[in-house]
Amino acid sequence: MPAPSGATLSLPPGLRLRSIVEADLPLLERVYASTRTEELAQTDWDDAQKAAFLHFQFHAQHQHYITHYADAEFFVIERDDAATGRLYLHWRASELRIVDIALLPEHRGAGIGSALLHALIDAAAARGAFVSIHVEKMNRAMALYYRLGFRKAGEHGVYDRMERHADAA
Repeated sequence: MPAPSGATLSLPPGLRLRSIVEADLPLLERVYASTRTEELAQTDWDDAQKAAFLHFQFHAQHQHYITHYADAEFFVIERDDAATGRLYLHWRASELRIVDIALLPEHRGAGIGSALLHALIDAAAARGAFVSIHVEKMNRAMALYYRLGFRKAGEHGVYDRMERHADAA
């Protein structure tokens, strides 16, 4: 059975996913950089050093994702036609791996992440699959994952592997 397209997820009005295109790379880099702000604030690097580091790291990560998840779906998250973040999905036989989900800071805490996760959980359950994601141990979103029924299923360095099975409360 082919994997459902992320674009066919049941999303609330105003929220949609569109496949990334080359022109989205600056936006995707900005989303990535926004996830590293707190970490880089602890360095004594100047703005140019931080920007160079973020640019290099983003492109290395992007290359890794498109190489190691070649059959994944890579989306820009939009709310009311404004780009709000990125969502990368990899469907497997019995698993939906969320490769990456990140929102720009001004869109965090507005229910977008919760809505997407609910839709992903429902789509995976309809296929008899579970949802997995690697989350940094200190990520503030960890509370959201637990609230939605995800449970720690392993560790990999600074990341916890979180899983959400269809029968989770």
